[in-house]
Amino acid sequence: MKRYVFQWLAILSFIFLPVFVYAGEPPLEEEQATAVTASVPEEGPVMEQSAPEETAPQQEAVAGPGEEKPEAATEPALEPEAENGELAGEKGIADPLEPWNRAMFTVNDKFYFWVLKPVARGYSAIVPEWGRVRVNNMFQNITMPVRFVNNLLQLKIEKAGIELLRFVFNTIAGVGGMFDVAKNIDLKPQDEDLGQTLGVYGIGNGFYLVWPVLGPSSLRDTVGIVGDYFLDPVNYITPVVDRIAVHSIDITNRTSLHIGDYEDLKESALDPYVSFRNAYFQHRNSKIKE
Repeated sequence: MKRYVFQWLAILSFIFLPVFVYAGEPPLEEEQATAVTASVPEEGPVMEQSAPEETAPQQEAVAGPGEEKPEAATEPALEPEAENGELAGEKGIADPLEPWNRAMFTVNDKFYFWVLKPVARGYSAIVPEWGRVRVNNMFQNITMPVRFVNNLLQLKIEKAGIELLRFVFNTIAGVGGMFDVAKNIDLKPQDEDLGQTLGVYGIGNGFYLVWPVLGPSSLRDTVGIVGDYFLDPVNYITPVVDRIAVHSIDITNRTSLHIGDYEDLKESALDPYVSFRNAYFQHRNSKIKE
């Protein structure tokens, strides 16, 4: 009877898995908006006092603006940052499913605060931080095939070799991966996944997606998640209920180590949805460029 209660709880936790936001800082929209409003009154006096000096550089910076409206030269530089939270010099983020994505963002957000965060806090009260770090190291060690194969697919042979050596050292000397002894000899994790691999070969993001279970993603990264599923040894655990239980432990453990990160990012954003969307794409693009 106890076994079925545990399995039921594991299934429930996995079904309502909240969104996990990866490294990446949200755009500073408040500072950008302040910079825009602050710059407008400063241009008026300068235009009246020294109009010839202001119009010359503006004509060079922007082709064809009228001399009567020199402030138009500054607008193109501000629009990429102000509009939709996009960064200057970057392509716009395709988000044709925004109504769906916003709804799923809200669902994941509510579940994080109502269910997962309280569970993670209770878990933290029982398991000390050093124990949770050991559990996190063990799961990272288990998922080595995902990183190893994708490094090979990207022709990063040296990094693939590092991942293999890390697995050997941590499995043997690190007691099944609970201790990351490889980092002591400068063998650091080489984080790669299939979504990054597809990006390296020129496949674009497609469009933005927020899944009710997996959180933020894109069309390309969704395909990557499916491919990486078959490389994760945890997904071969049987029966399925036990597999879900193991994933639930991993999720709860990782959440317990990062309580507060999600809240800080959300509180600093004017529009949390836009900020998290941009932060996700910035993070993914930076990983591809590494």
